[in-house]
Order: sequence, then structure tokens, then C-alpha cells
Amino acid sequence: MKNPLIYGILYVELNDNLGPNPVMSYPTTIDFQKQMQVSIKVITLLSGEKGVVPKTLVILPFPALELKGLVKYIVWEDKERRGGIGQSALVLLFKEINDAIFYKFINDFEPIFDNIAQKIIKIEQFGREENYLLETLKNFEIELEELLEELKNRTLLKQKYSTEFPESATQAHEFPDFKFKVAIVGDPTVGKTSLVLRFTNNVFNRTYISTLGVHVSNKHFIVLNKNVQFVIWDIAGQAKFELMRRELYLGSDAVFFVFDLTNPESFLNISKWHHDVHKQLGSNRFFVEYLIGNKNDLKQERKIDNQKAVNLAGELGLSYFETSALTGKNVDQAFINCAKLLLEHEK
Repeated sequence: MKNPLIYGILYVELNDNLGPNPVMSYPTTIDFQKQMQVSIKVITLLSGEKGVVPKTLVILPFPALELKGLVKYIVWEDKERRGGIGQSALVLLFKEINDAIFYKFINDFEPIFDNIAQKIIKIEQFGREENYLLETLKNFEIELEELLEELKNRTLLKQKYSTEFPESATQAHEFPDFKFKVAIVGDPTVGKTSLVLRFTNNVFNRTYISTLGVHVSNKHFIVLNKNVQFVIWDIAGQAKFELMRRELYLGSDAVFFVFDLTNPESFLNISKWHHDVHKQLGSNRFFVEYLIGNKNDLKQERKIDNQKAVNLAGELGLSYFETSALTGKNVDQAFINCAKLLLEHEK
């Protein structure tokens, strides 16, 4: 694979006799045991959904392999198979640390997967020929690499000419007037990474330290006529990183405590996160703190009302913002407000 973002491609079928069956991988050197692990999980999803085949792309995790997969399920008529249909799946494997790219641009991948799926259906209907199938997977990989390069260039261009901030009359210079560390903390799946990506639009240029469980992103912008750089530490919420992440709080100029408005447990745990951070940073050092209620767009699933969140923010001495990483609501405002407070303190 030329592009390091692609681990490999796997084509797997639901075989009437064998069950989940890895038909072919590209490159062909992917370990067979890994192929089987992926195949079993991918095909098992079909049986778990009572025969309903997902029509759009699905992202599946394979934790034991430290991989995830972008999966396209394929169905075609085949009178020789059980039920009169053939079922298979095309899986693009990538490392977990790069998952933000594939989540963010999943709609961009859809047309390429649809096109290849139609070619595979023809291959299956006319009698599977291995050389032709392998060539199809190779061409698929080339298209994916071209798309990833296009997405990367598009992202970098958008950053270069970004006008997302009303106060940004000119683009931030390479060397900032002020540089601040911002820590983003909270339970897993509350949307911390999505918030950071919405603010920075920087899925390609991030640093990931897997042994510590942290993504580090940068954002340059102009606020109050000052060139500001935020170094944003998106700190993993999993328990296994508990001891290590305490060291990651050190030096923070601001901390965002994030909870999911649809998840009461993540809200209850904010007090624990607050205690954890303050125990490490102490009370003598100035830093800005925010309570962030994320997923504001999920109106029907909401479990935490505004007043309850405001009350907790008051108890802990935090400023409160409700955000939606999906729509972008209040995301920029929260970070800009943070920058203004930090700049005011520097006077």
C-alpha cells in the first residue's frame, strides 16, 4: 500500500457451507488469521440484523487487531445459493488511530464503494475469476489513494484560506503571539474528538501518542488582533489511561469538560473529571475552565436539561456551552471565548 492510511482491503463472502469466508485480500500478504477475525465479525452483523443488509457504509471496530473497517455490504441474485441470493462484503481496513478521517469523510467514500460493488456483482454473476477480482481490488485501492490525497489537499487548502472566524481579518501567521495548551477531557464517546475536528478541520495533520492515549491538534487564528495558537490535547477517557493522562493535564491553560447530553452517566462523571484535573493542576495556577454539553442536535434523545447543566457549571465554577459537533453550533464560539479570556489574563 502506497498510502499509509490504508492497512488493506478484504473481500469476504457468506458461504453456504463455510459461513464467513475471506475470499481475497489486497495486499495478499495479510495474515489469514486476521482475515478470519475480520470476516467473522463482518458477516455476523448480517445475521444479527435479521437479514436486513445495510445499504450505506458501516464502520466496524476490530479492537484485538487495533484496526477498524469501512464496510460495504453486497447482495445479488444467485439461484444456486441458499435463499436465491449471494451476500458478501468489501472491507477497507485502517488503523484505529486514523479513524477520524474515515468518520469525517464517510460520504465521500460512498460513490467509490458503490461503483466497485457493482463490478463485484458482475464478477460473481458470471463466475468468479480470481485474476479479475484481484485486479478489481487493486484498482479499488488506487481510487482510494487518489481520494485520500484529494481530501488531504482539500483540507489543507481550507485551513490555509479559512475565514471561519468573524474577527479573523487576516490569516494567522506561522509564529503566534500567544500559544496556549487546551485539554479536552470527559468520558469515552461523548464527542471530544468530533468537537476538536469541527474546530480545527484537521484530521490529516494530527499527532497521536498511542501509549498515552492522546491526540494533539493545532489551530492558528486571529482574535482581539492577536495571533493565537491553540495546541489542543484530546485526552482519551478510557480507564486504562487513567494514570498516564494525569500527567497530560500539566501545563494546561484551559480545560474543556465534555459530557453527552443524551448520556446521564457522562454528566454524573463530570465532577470526577473536575476533581481529577484540579488534583493535578492545583489551585494556585490560573487556567480557564468550561463545561461542554455536546450533541445538542439530538433533541429527541436528550436526557440532561439546560438548567441542570447550568447548575452543575455554577457549582464547579465553570462557564457552560451547549454544542453540536455535527452542526457546529457553539463550537467556534466556545474556543473563541476561551481565547479571549486567556488573552485578557495576559494583559
